[in-house]
Amino acid sequence: MQQAEDFRAESSALANILEDLPVSVFHQPTLFKDWTIDHVLGHLHLFNVAALTSIKGPEAFAEFIDPVVTDMQMGKSILECQFPWLNGLTGPDLFKAWRKGADECADAFALADPKERVKWIGPDMSTLSSITARQMETWAHGQAVFDLLGLDRQEQDRIRNIAHLGNATFGWTFLNRKEEVPAPAPYLELTGPSGAVWHWNEPQDDNVVRGQAVEFAQVVTQTRNIADTSLSVTGDTARCWMENAQCFAGPPISPPAKGQRYKAT
Repeated sequence: MQQAEDFRAESSALANILEDLPVSVFHQPTLFKDWTIDHVLGHLHLFNVAALTSIKGPEAFAEFIDPVVTDMQMGKSILECQFPWLNGLTGPDLFKAWRKGADECADAFALADPKERVKWIGPDMSTLSSITARQMETWAHGQAVFDLLGLDRQEQDRIRNIAHLGNATFGWTFLNRKEEVPAPAPYLELTGPSGAVWHWNEPQDDNVVRGQAVEFAQVVTQTRNIADTSLSVTGDTARCWMENAQCFAGPPISPPAKGQRYKAT
């Protein structure tokens, strides 16, 4: 699957800016819920290994994920749930473990049948959806790291995978908030980093989202408020979607406020 190589490339893009950093930087808080770089890497490592384990079968996945789910059911945050599994792994050692695990995950998914169903927290999904979600999480959480370090990511057209996921979860954004899904879905026209133009849904003049694919991905992953982008949004449905978009699983979460997430100077 090409998406497995896209996930690998996304992981490498993040790794490249972290390799030579001093240990102290790993403990600096980002603008994402005050998570440190250490927290981000721990989160990504845990769920990369979970995705890898899911390919080995439902029994193996259940054995791996049950302790995490139990902690979640006891009211622990997703961050608190990763600490027992990490068992003190931190800093450069955590970086190396995450890096190795990401490559192993990419290797396994590259050879997987894209249509094979695997277990996950919540509904089962295809391996194609699973590895796309890993790319999305790596890119989204990586944004907080790039922001903290004051760096611009050199975006590539693999961002299309995340934009596609963002469009595919249009209905989820409303259902997750126990709201009726409006129809039709907005026409989506996005320009990739290479200048390629991508389209989703039926063309409409009064229900449209247009702009840069990277900014759309920032909105649906909630790394930026729609007001902090130059996206053009026309129509009530499109506007409501962009103000609440959430392409990831879990309870409904409000996007960051305008100006809350930004690149450090």
